[in-house]
Amino acid sequence: MRRSMMFAALAGSLLLVMSPLTAQAKAEATTVKTLTFNIHHGQGVVDGKLDLERVAKTIEASGASVVGLQEVDKYFDARSNWVDQPAWLAARLKMNYVFAANLDWDPLEPGKPRRQYGTLVLSKYPIVDSRNSLLPLHPGSEQRGLLETLIDVGGTPLRFADTHLTTINDGERIEQVNAIVALLKDAPEATILVGDFNAVPSSAEVKTLTTHWTDTWPEKGFGLGFTSAVPLPTKRIDYQLHSAQLATTAVTVPASLASDHLPVAATYSLS
Repeated sequence: MRRSMMFAALAGSLLLVMSPLTAQAKAEATTVKTLTFNIHHGQGVVDGKLDLERVAKTIEASGASVVGLQEVDKYFDARSNWVDQPAWLAARLKMNYVFAANLDWDPLEPGKPRRQYGTLVLSKYPIVDSRNSLLPLHPGSEQRGLLETLIDVGGTPLRFADTHLTTINDGERIEQVNAIVALLKDAPEATILVGDFNAVPSSAEVKTLTTHWTDTWPEKGFGLGFTSAVPLPTKRIDYQLHSAQLATTAVTVPASLASDHLPVAATYSLS
């Protein structure tokens, strides 16, 4: 039985767009393939090339039905050619989407769209609810958020949350982690938390999160699972964590030159 989720007032700017459920999504009612990827606004660091098609192909090759992206631009800057990246990726991949603007600035010219930057969830399943909660912010730092979505996976609710924690200091990051725990820990639905945590597995931040949710990589991953920085990653700072209602069946770090991070792909059995 589908369980609805009624969120409180939205914090931050949010855009929700729906498209029809695909046949593939219907066929994967109990197996969910997911991906997290910090896309660096679509710019590869090896060649310096801005190429959203390369990002789309990386997502496509993973076979993921639910995707969390970080560092996504929407009419933000010349660095991304003023493109609405959330809409472009959703149309290219034929997926539903929610974009959360953690930075929401006035346009450089009157009448132009607002300049936005943040996180994006793409889904082949229907997205039935969503909210973006702004996380604790220290002076001189960049606003970060937690984007939560409620996804209908063949009649079973899945809470899929996407975040990008600060790079500035550990104190701010642990405050952000504590806020995430407070927002998610009592969720009755099966929950997946993904994102760029900017912290290694031994850090206090990640240890705090893994007291509540299971780190997917140690369960089924092979090797060290390093994701940053491309082309020769030396640390694991991108994660997929999950609640007890999900069982991990596979997790990999796919190769990609589309960003300065590598993505993390996982497959779960949802009960």
